Amino acid sequence: MTRAQLTDEGWGFVEPYLPVGEYGPYPERLRQQFEGVIWKFRSGAQWREMPDRFGAWSTVHNRFRQWRDAGVFEALLEGVIAEAAERGGVDLSLVSVDSTTVRAHHDAAGMRLEEGVLDALEKAAAEAEAARQKGGGAEEQDGQGDVCDPGRGERRRVRRRRKLRLKAAQLGRSRGGQTSKIHLAADRHRRPLALILTAGQAADSPQFIPVLAKVRVRGPVGRPRTRPGAVAADKAYSSRGNRTHLRERGITAVIPEKKDQAANRKKKGRHGGRPVTCDAELYKERNTVERLINKLKAWRGIATRYDKTPESYLAGVHLRASMIWIKDLTRTTQ
Repeated sequence: MTRAQLTDEGWGFVEPYLPVGEYGPYPERLRQQFEGVIWKFRSGAQWREMPDRFGAWSTVHNRFRQWRDAGVFEALLEGVIAEAAERGGVDLSLVSVDSTTVRAHHDAAGMRLEEGVLDALEKAAAEAEAARQKGGGAEEQDGQGDVCDPGRGERRRVRRRRKLRLKAAQLGRSRGGQTSKIHLAADRHRRPLALILTAGQAADSPQFIPVLAKVRVRGPVGRPRTRPGAVAADKAYSSRGNRTHLRERGITAVIPEKKDQAANRKKKGRHGGRPVTCDAELYKERNTVERLINKLKAWRGIATRYDKTPESYLAGVHLRASMIWIKDLTRTTQ
């Protein structure tokens, strides 16, 4: 017997966000299908292995795709955060930012792209590659071009198309294989506020500002709250651009300075600027985002990516994040 995936009180938070079409689905089946989606990402199993109590696996899978395309899971996350804010349960005094790498299973490879879309991307990539080349094109650089190696152009084309497929699927190459990366922001109570998915080789620092831009806590009245009191992050996010962004918004930066940055600043003397300050006591609380990552990866379908499309995997991440908030909300009401 499969254990219950959602309590009655938890279902009360979810039900208002599930659309019901003119001809279906039947409202009494919605909960079973939604719990089937939870079971899939919690267990990391294949759709075909879904227990019969959730209904036909193909029906649940189709329902998941409809909800994904309609933005149900992201709207659910925003809704439960707004519900927590209305109850005074969202603490923006300190927000921690970090990222985690997710290993992609071989089932996640091979995302299909329409031939026209792939051709357009390949053409743009080829033009960008030609613009980056110095001293003329590849033919001018080696003097003979593809005359001595007729298959060279085709091999380059195959490699370019492979890279474009990986980029579209938000997958990156590393020593461990194909990976994706989740960039996220957490509050002081280990709950997610914003999520971004990139390829595994993407650097952390360039995603710092985009992650903070997605922090939007809607209240009962007025504009959403988007400005935390302080932001904590590790040395990977120590850059002049990130610090300037926080300073312009009046947000305290709790980010330690890298040794090479400190050395370069001291080398410039008085022209290097003031020393970077970092509240040691606040920085101790940065572990909240790392503990949140452990909670996210408690679901096997999140710890390992099995989905071919980034939209499906990100929908699962939003679902897991919503369940963290719902569990916290139901605990406080009991």
